[in-house]
Amino acid sequence: MKACVLHNINDLRYEDVPDPVPQRGEVLLDIKASGICGSDIGRVFHKGTYHFPTIPGHEFAGEVAAVGDGVSPSLTGTRAAVFPMIPCMECRCCSVGEYAQCGNYDYYGSRRDGGFARYLAVKEENLVFIPESLSFEEAAMCEPTAVAIHALSQAGIEYGDTVAVYGAGTIGLIIGKIARDRGASKIILIDIDRRKLDFARSLGFEYLINSTLTDAPGEINTITDARGADVTVEGTGVSAGLENCLKSAAVFGRVVLMGNPAGDMHISQKAYWEILRRQLTLRGTWNSSFNGMKNDWKTAVEAMPRLGVGALITHRFDLSRCGDAFALMKDPDTFKVKVMFAAT
Repeated sequence: MKACVLHNINDLRYEDVPDPVPQRGEVLLDIKASGICGSDIGRVFHKGTYHFPTIPGHEFAGEVAAVGDGVSPSLTGTRAAVFPMIPCMECRCCSVGEYAQCGNYDYYGSRRDGGFARYLAVKEENLVFIPESLSFEEAAMCEPTAVAIHALSQAGIEYGDTVAVYGAGTIGLIIGKIARDRGASKIILIDIDRRKLDFARSLGFEYLINSTLTDAPGEINTITDARGADVTVEGTGVSAGLENCLKSAAVFGRVVLMGNPAGDMHISQKAYWEILRRQLTLRGTWNSSFNGMKNDWKTAVEAMPRLGVGALITHRFDLSRCGDAFALMKDPDTFKVKVMFAAT
């Protein structure tokens, strides 16, 4: 089969590789769509994967083409997205179903081959079945949607809350959509890229702040009649975003830290005082829940028709053009939100 293979940092090749064979408990997934995540850029161009060669890609969906031993043949032809984390099932966190906190996990697309290929053998228990009404491209966005759902759930959002999101990328926009779906009274998106804010406006978001042109916490104060935001989400991974998040929060506000840090994070004494004086609650968020009690992926599948996440796909490529797709992702002059490999 053909696949997009990372042989070393900045050495991505579209080439022939052996067809995967599903082992016991696995299915062979015919991949129909794969999304490029921002973390894939770091893996391809800067830090690499955990071994070489590796087929990247952890946001993907497709159709079951064959099954291995121990899997019902009736699954053949079933449409599914894939939860990319493979927990060890032995540690304390796994024993209570908190797989995102597993200390010895495997992962499709970084620690083992992923979805930038025609086929992939995946574990049956990692399948997330999708209805016919959901396109494969939308289903390939289950991963960022589940991450967004999980992040916002850390805040305990309530009807009528004001939600401020620092970072209007893919997940930030999905968080905005979820907040709107859950009854937030005001959703404020903050970014340094005018094009992202213009795109957010085209999606119906009203309160948009360019933090390079204005003081974001001050603007949020104006929008909220000096209350601040009930929920603030830090999605930039930079110190300025964290600082402004804390300064934007209302008394007893909830702050969710989501952005992967680009380096050390620092805040001023004044921002630290905001945590104390306003009695803020800070929560981290990581990955998503995937168990019998709480499954952000099933929630994502149910919510996606309402959320309209397909509108975030700005570019589509055939897998054979993986070099072009990654060059576009790396190019700061080209506006993009979600870039997708789609089967033709």
